[in-house]
Amino acid sequence: MHELSIAQSLVDLASHAAVEAKAKKVEALHLRLGALAGVVKDALLFGYEVVTQNTLLEGSRLVIDELPVVIYCPQCNLESTLVGTYRFRCASCGRPTAHIVQGKELELVSLEYAD
Repeated sequence: MHELSIAQSLVDLASHAAVEAKAKKVEALHLRLGALAGVVKDALLFGYEVVTQNTLLEGSRLVIDELPVVIYCPQCNLESTLVGTYRFRCASCGRPTAHIVQGKELELVSLEYAD
């Protein structure tokens, strides 16, 4: 379960940022998670609960914004959102494309601190 190590990395980053900001507690982490990131959301949430114990993040929320896969078709000059993650074809012309615009993200976007 690599989600546990990802959760630990998030906690390390957030803890460092909280110390730099002189925050006493972190209320929430906001994360963007693409459908192709290879991360299972529920496993990440579980791992987050485990690794935040006895840290500045204990009791905080991990808010995950799940992002669908968006591809670009150079033939049609069109971006389209995929319904599934297995059919990388343009919604307009049906041609296959490997130009992924969105969907691989695993980004820590923001932190909420308590005063």
